[in-house]
Amino acid sequence: MSRPFRTVFPTGIPVFAMLHLKGDDAAERLRRARREIDDLWRNGVDAIIVENYFGDVDDVVAVLDYLAAERPEVVVGLNVLRDDDKAFELAGRYAVAFLQLDSVAGHLPPDEDATFAERLAVARAGVDAAVFGGVRFKYQPYLSGRSLEEDLALATQRCDAIVVTGDGTGLVTPIEKTAEFRRIVGAGFPLVVGAGVTPQNAAEQLAVADGVVVGSALKNTLADTGDVAPENVARFVAAVRAAS
Repeated sequence: MSRPFRTVFPTGIPVFAMLHLKGDDAAERLRRARREIDDLWRNGVDAIIVENYFGDVDDVVAVLDYLAAERPEVVVGLNVLRDDDKAFELAGRYAVAFLQLDSVAGHLPPDEDATFAERLAVARAGVDAAVFGGVRFKYQPYLSGRSLEEDLALATQRCDAIVVTGDGTGLVTPIEKTAEFRRIVGAGFPLVVGAGVTPQNAAEQLAVADGVVVGSALKNTLADTGDVAPENVARFVAAVRAAS
């Protein structure tokens, strides 16, 4: 069974840093990942999300192998883009604290949603990891025909924390959208802001949030294609701690 959000992250606003697996080949992607893991963890992030953003599933497995063998102290999240089944399979093989699924409600028409919900329930029951689920998430379609209230109600049954974003990677999540999600799900259900938080806007962006996913703001270019800059990681974590 998956673990509740506050069992995994009991206090404050945790920082979930994206590991994008950039590199020209598998060897370079692993070398870069090892360096970025050091830069992220030493500067205070609460978990590192391994994601096949630039790399592929083989790169994800290579990083998970490295983390298991050499960095067991690192709290690991996982997002296998476009393959939730693979994400759950890997979560059953590795010590993964949580999975991020880009959508758990609203992205499918009703005739497909029931099957999705059944498969998700079985998959969640088979892993010891929390599930973070997107609703009206960046780049995901809206096909359910249900109201936001209805989709969020379903999401609270399908995951352990809801992730809210704006329209794209690195783009600010509208504060009004986060506030609406909070109003609908209530104060007791974990809500994670999944894009667009910076040291400058952290206090405002996270006023009603329980966690934050960050990638672009940690890079030297402040874009997803850049390289992790340790000073940016430290600055970001300090801003979130001040906002907690």
